[in-house]
Amino acid sequence: MGRGGKDSNGRSQPRALDIAALVGVSTATVSRAFNAPEKVAPEIREKVLQAAAELGWMPHPAGAALASRRTWLAGVLIPTLDNDVFASQVGALQTRLSADGVTVLIGCSNYDADQAVNQVRTMLARGVEALAIVGESHRPGMFETIAARGVPFVVTYSYRPGSPHPCIGFDNAAAFRRIARHLLDLGHRDFALIHQPSIDNDRVVARLKGLRQALAEEGLALRPQHVHEGPSSIVFGRQSLRAIMGAPGPRPTAVVCGNDALAIGALIEARVLSLRVPDELSITGFDDAAMAEQTDPPLTTMRVDNAEIGRQAADYLLACLSGKIPARPAPLESHLILRASTGPAPTLLIGSVVRGNAS
Repeated sequence: MGRGGKDSNGRSQPRALDIAALVGVSTATVSRAFNAPEKVAPEIREKVLQAAAELGWMPHPAGAALASRRTWLAGVLIPTLDNDVFASQVGALQTRLSADGVTVLIGCSNYDADQAVNQVRTMLARGVEALAIVGESHRPGMFETIAARGVPFVVTYSYRPGSPHPCIGFDNAAAFRRIARHLLDLGHRDFALIHQPSIDNDRVVARLKGLRQALAEEGLALRPQHVHEGPSSIVFGRQSLRAIMGAPGPRPTAVVCGNDALAIGALIEARVLSLRVPDELSITGFDDAAMAEQTDPPLTTMRVDNAEIGRQAADYLLACLSGKIPARPAPLESHLILRASTGPAPTLLIGSVVRGNAS
């Protein structure tokens, strides 16, 4: 609990004893009002909280942790703070965990595997009781280190049959296969791909595999000059489409983008290049960001319930913390959202087909 002392101005700081005296209860009751509220009558707890607010007192977190032998901390590792996808997951996870008194520490790796390891080590040193980690592609031994500490964890956004880790996500390969199948059914045979970095990113690697497999089933492949990998930004989407359309050989009639930001950039550049979407060029995104429905034309994209990933991750970790052995999570569904940025392949261009080895 809180300890007395002096603040920076030399004034005495309030103590739990002061709160107890003001309300007329024991210091143990003050402690329970904050750390085990279900054990205190509502009217008493309200008086304690009001007195604490009036005196500007808060319980000391280290003392509370020592008393309960718990830190009430959970860690979340995400690759970037620049993507609403991860913000939605963390927000939902934090809401669910905070309802059970668990505070969330957020670590951001910036898509750097070494940073990811350091963030996890730091959170373990801080005493986190559980971890939610985006993706499976991390430095060797990281998950073993977590398990050796006896800390339950869950992987988010990734899902593959046979994974040794509990995963709450969706089948990334199947999601891109579905996008490819949609475009193939529209008659497209020349594809381009603009995607975010694939190094240490198992989600992107799986999506690329799904796309290439779907094309290979039709005897098709991506031309190397039509594949661009780089930052997940509107600017890179624009730059990539311009380079793709200026490359030698037949032009693609469909562009698959790794996320909506890249796709929006491609849509903008298509307009600059006087390419009519979808009459001359179909473009797809991924994530169904808020802007996807507002573009001109509205963007065909893949929707995943990111908040549900966060909620299910929190529920899994809470079950572990309560001593239960939760069942392995089932994969979430991804949903192809069809809008006006995709349409039938231009008749005059359908004949230009690449066959053979994928790039």
